[in-house]
Amino acid sequence: MAELGAGSVSAIVTSPPYNIGLKYDKHLDRKDDYLPWMRMVFGGCSRVLSDKGHFFLQMGGTSKRPLIPYEVVQEALAAGFVLQNEVTWVKNITVAGRSSGQFKPINSLRFLNNTNERIFHLTKNGEVPIDRLAVGVPFEYASNSARWEHKSTTRCDGNSWFIPYETIQSKADRANHPAVFPVALPERCIRLSGIPKGSLVLDPFCGSGTTLMACKNLGMRGIGFEISTAYCDAARKRLVI
Repeated sequence: MAELGAGSVSAIVTSPPYNIGLKYDKHLDRKDDYLPWMRMVFGGCSRVLSDKGHFFLQMGGTSKRPLIPYEVVQEALAAGFVLQNEVTWVKNITVAGRSSGQFKPINSLRFLNNTNERIFHLTKNGEVPIDRLAVGVPFEYASNSARWEHKSTTRCDGNSWFIPYETIQSKADRANHPAVFPVALPERCIRLSGIPKGSLVLDPFCGSGTTLMACKNLGMRGIGFEISTAYCDAARKRLVI
């Protein structure tokens, strides 16, 4: 990131490791200085992000450590960011007795299954416009559009996003990465930002290249950094298919 120009990035979409002991290729997700290290990374993000840019930070916790997302976002705030929106990423939901979406079930006498994670929308001043209708949904009843004085028949979809994982048959299909999020998630973040096509989007924890795939799909320029050579190779392979 130090090689990027100050203010050169229009949006950042990333999901850092959660420091819970997962193995990412040859690297163990366990750092004694995890939170200070994250603050340093976020300081670099602040430098390269434009004053009107958007930073989407996706984080999850565990049943025993549910506060991980909030501990990490505090480091982003300490690095100078302002929390403008908080989104709940719903991975699985049951409505009228029918369950949709995937999640990792647990066997426990104490804890519920964890079926959602957090997306923190951060900006430099908390006042950066977003394109709410770019990820909006139609009013269920057309009369509601006039009732609420909307100029469009589409409304803001709110801050609960149901985005299920794509079906993956084997670890090889995701380059043996333990925590791949669906391409639809960074696509939705980028659309919400309202940045024009051709803008530069950064993922400082690139993994197998999901954010870069979203950039390709939406006509953005994407750049990612990743410590694992295997994941970099997997990302390149995904991008040329």
